[in-house]
Amino acid sequence: MHGADPRLVLGLHRSRHHRDILTAALDLGVTALDTAAPYLGFRSHTVLAETAADLLPKFAVSTKVGFFPGAGGAEHSLDPSRLRLAIEKAARELGREPDTVLLHNPERSLTSLSPADGHALLGSACTTLVDAARDGLCRTWGVSSWDTRPLGMVGVDDLPSPDILMVRAGFLVGIDLLDATAVLRSVWQAGETWGMSPFGGGNGKVWEDFDPRPFLRPPHDGLSRVQAAFRTAFHLPSAAAVATGTDNPGHLAELVQALGADVDTTAVSQYLRALHGHRQS
Repeated sequence: MHGADPRLVLGLHRSRHHRDILTAALDLGVTALDTAAPYLGFRSHTVLAETAADLLPKFAVSTKVGFFPGAGGAEHSLDPSRLRLAIEKAARELGREPDTVLLHNPERSLTSLSPADGHALLGSACTTLVDAARDGLCRTWGVSSWDTRPLGMVGVDDLPSPDILMVRAGFLVGIDLLDATAVLRSVWQAGETWGMSPFGGGNGKVWEDFDPRPFLRPPHDGLSRVQAAFRTAFHLPSAAAVATGTDNPGHLAELVQALGADVDTTAVSQYLRALHGHRQS
């Protein structure tokens, strides 16, 4: 058994939810698990409870609300009553209250609204999650955003500050989005930042063409390009944890191994300056 490392969160976005990956995670010291109401065709919570009810108490479980079954597949809503019911349903389906509930991609409901209307809607949604935490339906709450730019446009400075802000992370995130996230974090004063999708949706060919290992401090002998990409994602943007999904215990073990590497923050800063310079040229 390795010591528990809270920096790696096992994400279930594309997972088959098999028990073996959960037991492998625990054996590797990975004790944070992230899912969402719509994962696995809106069956993620139920399947987890059916296949791993005895394992779930060993994890810090985060889930997300904001997507609901609709005629065309999934529809997004920030309606406070629907969010509250979804949080209560998650606890029933999991057989326990989740440790964290995240507002799932709120920008999906904000982009068609005026800044004032978007601000009011986001504020009421955040208040719903604050109330859920107060009422014991979760321990902490937060926001998971694939694109943080609309959140900055509606304004968040006077809204409740989330305990966790989950955002895209890694080399495949553009500088415009990294800058928007930096501003949002500063204004909103979120308690902790989590990264997600460090491999950009699983496009492995990227790492055949690009070697991120120079962003690690030596010695890093034996680490792969994928391991280096994952470890550096903790600094693009700076994050306390990164959520990534896999159904392969071997791949998960490699990612845990990568956590021991040190990132060359000077190289990361130079990389960001180069991105800014390229954008301005």
